[in-house]
Amino acid sequence: MTITAGAPVPAPGRRGVAELDHLDAWWRAANYLAVGQIYLQANPLLTEPLSPRHIKPRLLGHWGTTPGLTFVWAHLNRLITERDLEMLFVNGPGHGGPAMVAAAWLEGTYSERFPDVSRDAAGMQRLFRQFSFPGGVPSHTAPETPGSIHEGGELGYSLAHAYGAALDNPDLLVACVIGDGEAETGALAASWHANKFLDPVTDGTVLPILHLNGYKIANPTVLARIPETELRSLLQGYGHEPFFVDVAAPEDPMRAHRDMAETLDRIADTIAGIRARVARGQTERPRWPVLVLRSPKGWTGPREVDGLPVEGTWRAHQVPLAGVRENAAHLAELERWMRSYRPEELFDADGVPVPSLDDVAPRGTRRMSATPHANGGKLLRPLRLPDFRDHAVAVSTPGTATAESTRVLGGWVRDVIKANPVNFRLFGPDEVASNRLQAVFDVTDRQFDGERLSTDEHQSREGRVLEILSEHVCEGWLEGYLLTGRHGIFTCYEAFIHIIDSMFNQHAKWVKVSREIPWRRPIASLNYLLSSHVWRQDHNGFSHQDPGFIDHVVNKKAEVIRVYLPPDANTLLAVMDHCLGTRDRINVVVAGKNTAPQWLDVDAAVAHVERGIGVWDWACSDAGSEPDVVLACCGDIPTMETLAAVTLLRQHLPELRVRVVNVIDLMRLQDPTEHPHGLPQREYDALFPPDTPTIFAFHGYPWLIHRLAYRRAHHPHLHVRGYKEEGTTTTPFDMLMLNDLDRFHLVADVIDRVPGLGVRHAALRQHMFDERLRCREHTRRTGEDAPDVRDWAWPG
Repeated sequence: MTITAGAPVPAPGRRGVAELDHLDAWWRAANYLAVGQIYLQANPLLTEPLSPRHIKPRLLGHWGTTPGLTFVWAHLNRLITERDLEMLFVNGPGHGGPAMVAAAWLEGTYSERFPDVSRDAAGMQRLFRQFSFPGGVPSHTAPETPGSIHEGGELGYSLAHAYGAALDNPDLLVACVIGDGEAETGALAASWHANKFLDPVTDGTVLPILHLNGYKIANPTVLARIPETELRSLLQGYGHEPFFVDVAAPEDPMRAHRDMAETLDRIADTIAGIRARVARGQTERPRWPVLVLRSPKGWTGPREVDGLPVEGTWRAHQVPLAGVRENAAHLAELERWMRSYRPEELFDADGVPVPSLDDVAPRGTRRMSATPHANGGKLLRPLRLPDFRDHAVAVSTPGTATAESTRVLGGWVRDVIKANPVNFRLFGPDEVASNRLQAVFDVTDRQFDGERLSTDEHQSREGRVLEILSEHVCEGWLEGYLLTGRHGIFTCYEAFIHIIDSMFNQHAKWVKVSREIPWRRPIASLNYLLSSHVWRQDHNGFSHQDPGFIDHVVNKKAEVIRVYLPPDANTLLAVMDHCLGTRDRINVVVAGKNTAPQWLDVDAAVAHVERGIGVWDWACSDAGSEPDVVLACCGDIPTMETLAAVTLLRQHLPELRVRVVNVIDLMRLQDPTEHPHGLPQREYDALFPPDTPTIFAFHGYPWLIHRLAYRRAHHPHLHVRGYKEEGTTTTPFDMLMLNDLDRFHLVADVIDRVPGLGVRHAALRQHMFDERLRCREHTRRTGEDAPDVRDWAWPG
């Protein structure tokens, strides 16, 4: 065994034998409970020989990483108790769920949260039986796991979550265990750079613990198979001071405990020294410690099964003894394995942990399984939201004013930051200014603790804006920030938010389950602001043109998901004010950043956002009668094209009764039995008469509208135009024409679908397509849109 770092190795024997014995006993107890969760449904204390009836019918779980996690947890507990630390445990190897559940039960937290899982033999049996069992709890570190802040089913997000949790938590130490398999993911690899963004004065500390146990499911891990000198150089290159603890040959468990304890003491001293130097005014970026723990995969488990090595190999990853019910030798080996932890020394006759185990764990909220930072709603303070009306665009009549919607929003977000200096942040991948939110830099900077040059703008060690060109890290930071009780916005180009599709999935699942757990308190909603969207990425080309994130979002549970497409700046202000006040939601807001007509004054905007959908009387020509056609629109550019089509219809078909319906809250289209925002059927039919043709101009892929409205009575008469995967580097209006969302095509759709118009107005239809040809020829000849299209304005 070795301990290596820049400083001398501490003298052996610093830790007393009794203390190490207690640590070892706690570790053995946690391992015993972990094995029991994977295998047993009865006989939890082994008061009789194991038999097949004591074994679960299906063996599910992951043993390989678990003993390393319990080892780390035990030693962090000792550190918390001795130094009165406030610590959060972030579990990267989420498959090691048995470890965190075992720790929470030993510390008493599990029984506090789930009284039926009492801290005795009966509760232990329930603890074992429920694990990976129908109607029970998952095998991962899930919302049901006290002390956890993320679902562990998918790997890669732990370190970004840890740094998000540390932001604005100066007294918090976040211990983040990173599995060596997890370390191979792109999200985790980028997250190592987060240490350049932590402010050592106003933020907490993250201690990454790289757990090298050598194998993934069936393959060796990269970082476990490179020389230690190379790994050390890698971690130093990331800006860390590495400390190594090697228990890969654990003939002497006491030595493993002593080495780990002494190394953690040195790490704690190093962190305290950094903090002291910063307090004295040191400005150089600190080299925060990182711990590398090398332990055998499946440590303390069966060394060999059926003549094949298990401990220290990939075979220990999941269930080392898979045939326990049918194979007497496996059953005997399982009993030997469990008795090797000497449970009779750890639990009394009633199954209660012996008092010496309680002495190892901290008390109250110092327990990592009970920290309020892992139940962020307990710490959540409502935002102080300034009146967005102070930033409203003056709109005397629809379409007379123009503005850049997100620039207007930026002024309000600036005031939100000013009013909430310690619990609100703005995250983005180098796009805050690009998305026109740069007004925030009037009151704050981008936080960055790397080298800063005189040519930099708005860069400082302390700031409320975090930008790194990794959507994964931005998402992870924000999730960690929200899960520990704060608020924020993630702004991103619409096409590239797809990078975090899977991270969104995991957070949506977390929120869905958390809402069903009484002791999980509501957290602030995750708010996405997607700008630089599909219809104004004509200059960047096909790669930047994709509105499909909202298709992905609406797959998740209705009670969690909201999607808003405000048509102008005032509705955007009202939408974001609403979103920042919500809890346990994921709000997706899509808004343009380019100069565009403004349709509603602030009072009308507030009312329209409250409704989520509504008739724009000022644009209609049905005069309160049954319309001949409904022109619906959702999104800023589709709204403008719809109103441009209305002007053409007024000019060429003045007798046509046209109704204009604008949609902000996309979920209003769903049946109310499918989404809580769904519009009641009677109200829906009043907007969209069942037998009246509806031409719907939509921001995204057309089939999403069909999917949301398929149960509505007017669906057979619904025709949707939207993005149909046609794009290139071109002009804004040509983009619309490529996808048949332009005003001329919308007019042709009306002629095609309103009974009687097709024959009588064939010439008008032909004229519309001639207009498309004219506009296209103009773009090809001049490189810009025709002036009558580019400068179009609503006539009022």
